[in-house]
Amino acid sequence: MSGKKTIDWYFDFISPFSYLQAELLHTLPADTELRYRPVLLAGLLDHWDNKGPAEIAPKRTWTFEHCAWLAHRQGIPITMPGHHPFNPLPLLRLFIAAGGSAQAMRRIFHFVWREGRLPTDEAPFRALLQELRVTPEMLGSDEVKQALRRNGEAAIAAGVFGVPTAVVDNRCFWGLDATDMLQAWLRGDPFFQSSAFLGAQTLPPGIQRKK
Repeated sequence: MSGKKTIDWYFDFISPFSYLQAELLHTLPADTELRYRPVLLAGLLDHWDNKGPAEIAPKRTWTFEHCAWLAHRQGIPITMPGHHPFNPLPLLRLFIAAGGSAQAMRRIFHFVWREGRLPTDEAPFRALLQELRVTPEMLGSDEVKQALRRNGEAAIAAGVFGVPTAVVDNRCFWGLDATDMLQAWLRGDPFFQSSAFLGAQTLPPGIQRKK
């Protein structure tokens, strides 16, 4: 498992956990190649018949409390936007239209999770477009829409069910709290060949909850 690795990093700007992990991507090995894959979280949730944490009232409160704590612990600035959830499509399309660079990704995350802005904040969002040299017409182009759609299809094909998720060696590492697990995998940690880990992959399902 050692050597240079290529990671498809799936994220949505709606996700504070994606923001926090984006701030930690620099801790991955220097020779790691990152391919940034914006994806609509709502599409993943619909496909896997799941709910987002903000859709469950007590979990919603805990999620934002936990994110505030995690940001504090990591020394990462965070400012909550005016409301959540919100429609992230303009931001996802903006990232693609801006060229999909690491700089554009971080700038858009900072717009939401450091400045507390939303794409419905017309003047700030218009200024963000100008900063990234993107026109409103570019956001609605078929090319941008199709690129985002392809990302969603690729994510589902890879087994991605939430964000952030790093896909490397046909394996998904989901969530901010899997960052250290991802780092260990990239280092070639022998634990991943252990009976404990391999046995966890084959645990059979038991009784099923009635719907």
